[in-house]
Amino acid sequence: MSKVFLFSFSCLFMLLNVVASAKFSELFDIIWAPDHITTQGDGVILTLDKESGWGFMSKNKYLLGKMSAQIKLVQGDSAGTVTAFYLSSDGSDHDELDFEFLGNVSGEPYLVQTNVIFNGIGDREQRHGLWFDPTTDFHNYSFLWNHRFIIFQVDEVPLRVFEKKEEIGIRYTISNISTNGTKCSKPGQFWWDRSSNKKLDKDQRRQLNIVQEKYLIYDYCKDTARFTQLPKECQN
Repeated sequence: MSKVFLFSFSCLFMLLNVVASAKFSELFDIIWAPDHITTQGDGVILTLDKESGWGFMSKNKYLLGKMSAQIKLVQGDSAGTVTAFYLSSDGSDHDELDFEFLGNVSGEPYLVQTNVIFNGIGDREQRHGLWFDPTTDFHNYSFLWNHRFIIFQVDEVPLRVFEKKEEIGIRYTISNISTNGTKCSKPGQFWWDRSSNKKLDKDQRRQLNIVQEKYLIYDYCKDTARFTQLPKECQN
């Protein structure tokens, strides 16, 4: 059976833009601390204090596609906190895609950590600095996932690409589009699986190379102290 993703948020103070044409309550269920979640116009104010953080998730589930959030992070001292924007499937052997914003002391920049978890196995972290201050304005963070790869993007700039490589055993279960005994339409009919999304274009490759060269701080694929044998996807 195919796994589908829930769109979720947790922890820290921040501002989030939501779809203006729909009410927050129509799109999301609050997981905990409703008194720490305040709607304001077409956005949401989310607060962390000594009593509680907060969390909410989408009412709908998604098999393939693109999910984005416009986020403005809190200024000042955020050390010891993590804001997470992630997609997660149900079940113990779950799949998950993570954006984690790692707080820091005043004056120090935020770091963005991404992770990929399949069948309950993760440890695929990459950590990047950003080329802007994420506390001064809203920026767009998104996942694009289809039958070929997963792209983490910031303001439409590729931050990270994780490819499916079935020939070496790197696959993700969301590539199986059967669900509840019903076969979905051919994936080529959907925009996220069109030819334009089969691979990065020239500009996207250039952007990704710049980001990896200038802003990549940690890559699990290069951590030989952590892994006596690097994961399969890191060996090719």
